[in-house]
Amino acid sequence: MEKEKMIFMIAFVVLAVSCAGSNDQQLRLRKWGPSSSSSSKINKFGSSIIFPLYGNVYPNGFYFVQVYLGYPPRPYFLDPDTGSDLTWLQCDARVFVAPRDPLCASLHPSDYKCDNPQQCDYEVEYADGGSSLGVLVNDLFTLNLTSGVRMSPRLTLGCGYDQLPGSSDHPLDGVFGLGKGKSSIVSQLRDQGIVKNVVGHCLNAQGGFLFLGEDVYDSSRITWTPMSRDYTKHYAAGLAELHFGGKSTDNKRITREPLKEATDDRTLPFCWKGKKPFESTRDVRKYFKPLALSFPNGWRTKAQYEISPESYLIISSKGNACLGILNGTDVGLNNFNMIGDISMQDKLLIYDNEKQAIGWTPANCDQPPKSNAI
Repeated sequence: MEKEKMIFMIAFVVLAVSCAGSNDQQLRLRKWGPSSSSSSKINKFGSSIIFPLYGNVYPNGFYFVQVYLGYPPRPYFLDPDTGSDLTWLQCDARVFVAPRDPLCASLHPSDYKCDNPQQCDYEVEYADGGSSLGVLVNDLFTLNLTSGVRMSPRLTLGCGYDQLPGSSDHPLDGVFGLGKGKSSIVSQLRDQGIVKNVVGHCLNAQGGFLFLGEDVYDSSRITWTPMSRDYTKHYAAGLAELHFGGKSTDNKRITREPLKEATDDRTLPFCWKGKKPFESTRDVRKYFKPLALSFPNGWRTKAQYEISPESYLIISSKGNACLGILNGTDVGLNNFNMIGDISMQDKLLIYDNEKQAIGWTPANCDQPPKSNAI
């Protein structure tokens, strides 16, 4: 029988495409503040930016990062999302981005007509049904680089005045867009010569860290696979074989008797029940084995992404074991299958947009690296 092959999208989300919510905190944007015109002369890609991460897969169900915006800098808590580009917050806008700005054009179709020549409107929608409507603005991001330099480059973000929460809504100030598009924060920093267009994260049960740039890891110690050329809007690793216990399988055939599918449990698309409710993932170890995603890496060998049962299963409130790998057809993502935060714990994940490659390696995510080390 021909081996099963599926398309996998690797996205920094908790079992679904995340959409941050908003609170009553407002961002007031000013034109004045310290100049950042010298930022590109200082760095030229010689550093990275490391952000501590807070939260967990369970029980919080989300991770978040703290950023400092405006002048004087104020803290905001954002939902890191590698599945979208635009960073936005609920705010009261003061300094607009003009429609002729290239970043405005990157968020609209080529035939877009601007109703107001003084401002660029935006609207982003997420797979969980959430959305944000607002205008693009420029403001200062205060950043601490691994070189020891602190700077405040002026970057473009969304000032959202109309948000609709989605099914995975989180009590945060907005979204930290880390996607591949021109409007993402890392793309803007790359254009200013501050860091390379590389995004990475290391997650654990207490939080972990997020980084932008490439000087905090040793590339020779990373397992790499090319980004798919067929799916350019997301971090997709392309076709892979899903192995369970060393044998090729699919999402539905990764368990053995006597577990039965729990069709009445809608926690996730696939859940299984035993003779009695499970209390933890330890209770299902005898029914489930480690998974492995086998990706091409450009050579004759395969790049293996290994996932333990604890990293692809959650125990629902009904005591069932639910699969933390999403079948794209069940959530409107067509042929994509998605692995999210639960399958990324205790691993360093890297999305290298310079080399168009995705990399990973087991790692201790308790302490952020200082530089050039995992």
